[in-house]
Amino acid sequence: MTFGDVLRALLEERDITQKQLATDLGVAPSTVSGYIQSGYEPDYEMLKRIAKYFGTSIDYLLDYRTGYTATHEEDEILRVFRNLTEEQRMIFTAQGKAIVQHNVKGNKISKIGYEIQIDNKK
Repeated sequence: MTFGDVLRALLEERDITQKQLATDLGVAPSTVSGYIQSGYEPDYEMLKRIAKYFGTSIDYLLDYRTGYTATHEEDEILRVFRNLTEEQRMIFTAQGKAIVQHNVKGNKISKIGYEIQIDNKK
């Protein structure tokens, strides 16, 4: 994936326009458009700002493999997980474990019926 592809996916995921991102970062809309449409890449300082804005790493933005994950999909799962609340992380983890358990039993995944209980202690 190119930087522009990753940036486009993040914008779509968050339902943010290119213009809004440009405003939030304090750059011209044409700058953001250039990243997405023309294949331009930002300088290091802008990469840091974009990574902070989306709560991700520069490696993720550049689709760079560090060796900690094998694929872009693994990076995506890790990025999503890190942006969840504690309660959402518990749900995400429980769902993942249910899928793994289902696979271990040799079943195909169609619809998994399970219940998640969350202790709302504050």
